[in-house]
Amino acid sequence: MSLTDHPINEFRPAQNPDVLQLYSFPTPNGIKIGAFLEESGLPYEAHTISIMRDDQFNPGFLQISPNNKIPAIYDPNGPEGTPVTLFESGAILVYLAQKTGKFLPAGDAGTETMQWLMWQMGGLGPMLGQFGHFYKFAADKTTDDYAVNRYSGEAKRLLGVLNTQLEGKDFVAAGQYTIADMAIWPWLKVIDFYGGGEVLELESFPNVTRYLAAMLARPASEAALNIPDRAG
Repeated sequence: MSLTDHPINEFRPAQNPDVLQLYSFPTPNGIKIGAFLEESGLPYEAHTISIMRDDQFNPGFLQISPNNKIPAIYDPNGPEGTPVTLFESGAILVYLAQKTGKFLPAGDAGTETMQWLMWQMGGLGPMLGQFGHFYKFAADKTTDDYAVNRYSGEAKRLLGVLNTQLEGKDFVAAGQYTIADMAIWPWLKVIDFYGGGEVLELESFPNVTRYLAAMLARPASEAALNIPDRAG
């Protein structure tokens, strides 16, 4: 379906329908895709799907993201020139890497990159997300410390895994900046938003804190923290 005929375009009209359309919000999962697009130089247009206004439940958005989660994309120039829509941040990163030939190396380095991408998708992101929920947002909704202890403990274990992996390294995999890094650093950044650095003993993972500082120093990372505009 062409973008002009797609329900998402009625909800968030494109100014330039010939370029990739990003529908997102600057949460860790959304920031991943903004980081890729800024790093790669791929032309795109960003549309705010505000989770504060429940935009993710709009019928037009659900046509490209049936799980009602950001981010999602519409690419008018998909494989063989046909339009394609994708949801799930990990799938979008892999798609964009394959489309551009960037940030996903070939061979063993690509395999290493993929395993660390999956590590973030299945471990670091969900565990930090649950920690943030119970520690910051649901602190007054539970009667004991079980959930916070459970998820803070697992988050610290995963930070330890990452700290070991980063020993003597600038990047998490393949000796270069990859989609694995783009997936990981936004979730490390959100620890500060949760106010969880002390509870998670972040300073006890020096390789992680060094790595996060280096990732945030990249101009594309700085830009991605505000893609799309929250108030859009």
